[in-house]
Amino acid sequence: MWFARGDADLLRRAAPDTTAPLDLASFPLVPYANRIAHGRFRFEGVDYQVPLNFGDHPHSIHGVGWTTPWAIEAQAEDRLVLVHRHEADDQWPWSYAARQEAVLDEDGLRITLTVHNLDAQAMPAGLGFHPYFVKDGATRLGFGAEGLWLSTPDMLPEREVEADALGDWSKPASVDGDSLIDNAYVGWSGTATISRGDGVKLVLTGQDAPYLHFYRPPGEQFFCLEPVSHLPDAVNRPAGMEALAPGAKRSLAMAIAVKVDEALPNAAEIA
Repeated sequence: MWFARGDADLLRRAAPDTTAPLDLASFPLVPYANRIAHGRFRFEGVDYQVPLNFGDHPHSIHGVGWTTPWAIEAQAEDRLVLVHRHEADDQWPWSYAARQEAVLDEDGLRITLTVHNLDAQAMPAGLGFHPYFVKDGATRLGFGAEGLWLSTPDMLPEREVEADALGDWSKPASVDGDSLIDNAYVGWSGTATISRGDGVKLVLTGQDAPYLHFYRPPGEQFFCLEPVSHLPDAVNRPAGMEALAPGAKRSLAMAIAVKVDEALPNAAEIA
């Protein structure tokens, strides 16, 4: 999988034939985003345990859809629809269907992710995207936010602080750094800009995504900006996670607009 314009990769290019989600250009977060502490939560008076699904990590992470095969429902030169259906089991105790629609147009790429509760009971439901943006030594990032959640050593939100505590992104600033960022921003403006040294400028927008999770591992040639519907471990916090009624749907959209200098070809490509 990739998203490119000419010879310029916009999202990280996946290795040929890889099926590992962590090697892809992007993957969906459904039916929840980020972490559930120790895989345990209480919802509508019932206690649940879901598997710890990420090696020796102590928490469940990213939901079910990121490690599940998706079927192609429709495919054209500028549009792709993927679907997967989950029957209630120990991974997630409710049945649901999920759908991704990716559309290319003259501005760039737009992906809409939808979850549909097929169960007879309400279920907690959250959504998100996990795109890997390519960076170089000149890459600059800018976005607005009202606050930032600092994390515990095992990466659960601990306390809210000023948005510039890990860097001031209110004005475009270098995305390079020697420290890990794996934190959720609240009151996100809904738009982030990425400018690279090769003349590529990307504008990321999120629709119905009030949080932006920023992942910057030191020493890598990528970073992640993840539009999501809720904080990590939201299902265990006072505000909880949205309860999706039987038969109800929820959607979240991400758009990546592309602007490049005249030296680069004008056609975007996704595969």
